[in-house]
Amino acid sequence: MTSHTATTLTVGALSAGPGTKVRGSVRAELGTLTTDIPLALINGSRPGPRVVITAGVHGGEFTGIDAAHRLADRLDPEQVRGQVLLCLVANPPAVYNGRLGTSPLDGVNINRVFPGDPEGSPTERLAAWLFENIVEDADAYIDLHAGRIDEFLRNFVGYRLTGDPELDAKTATMARVVGHEDVILGLNADGGNSHAAAARRGIPAILVETGQLGERDPQAAEGLVAALLRVLDFLNGDDVEPRPVTEWLWVGFVASEAIGLWYPEFTPGTDVTEGQVIGRVVDPADGREHEVRATATGRVFYGMRGLTVLPGTDLAAIAAPR
Repeated sequence: MTSHTATTLTVGALSAGPGTKVRGSVRAELGTLTTDIPLALINGSRPGPRVVITAGVHGGEFTGIDAAHRLADRLDPEQVRGQVLLCLVANPPAVYNGRLGTSPLDGVNINRVFPGDPEGSPTERLAAWLFENIVEDADAYIDLHAGRIDEFLRNFVGYRLTGDPELDAKTATMARVVGHEDVILGLNADGGNSHAAAARRGIPAILVETGQLGERDPQAAEGLVAALLRVLDFLNGDDVEPRPVTEWLWVGFVASEAIGLWYPEFTPGTDVTEGQVIGRVVDPADGREHEVRATATGRVFYGMRGLTVLPGTDLAAIAAPR
């Protein structure tokens, strides 16, 4: 892992020299559009890794944004080892305008298109900008998420296996240091999630899901700050005790087959069996019910809490013990 010291931390026109902290925004060009990305650059006075933390990849997920803001205020560059790059709102169009998982600019979920496309749609261009300017030079990467306004969720940490024993072991320990009880693994690093794209570049990368229903909970945010400080200490070689966890694998996803009103019959953490009725979609025009059944046996970690759904709307995600 690279040791960063006596070098300036720079993103666009924003720079922090050794032993300094700078907050500001950097403009990202998205073709015919631009957006301003708020950042905090903390350049420690002592050597250590470059750790990148992103929040606000999706709209309506507030715990991570709050925690990142609190962490930016709290970190003292005289005490920090290495460099901490906090991207406080990674996807401003979705956070400020859409407040949902997809961007109002083009309807794209940015966390399905990393590392992005600099010649693509606005959201694909934003993913490319974030990856090139924020993520790809990291020595470790943490992406903060939560259950959005219409989504309930059981806290968990996610990461992807790469087949590189050293990388996978370091990432696994990062995940256990966070302190959430559940860790969900991906068996490969395929796909467009930011932490998967980072893993493909050899970066230890975790997804941290904390909070649900767009809650604004200071206690949850403070708990997440404490978790991030533990991870930073671990990455700097301190003796941080990993917490006991249960490891899970994703085994099933449930999507609506009808338009209508969604009445779930589960909560986060509910154990279900394949074929079990877990809710109903009711057609408001004629009152007809469409049963929704679990696609696998396991535990529901997140699901739709909103009332109105379309065909294809994600209703539940199920994981089973590894």
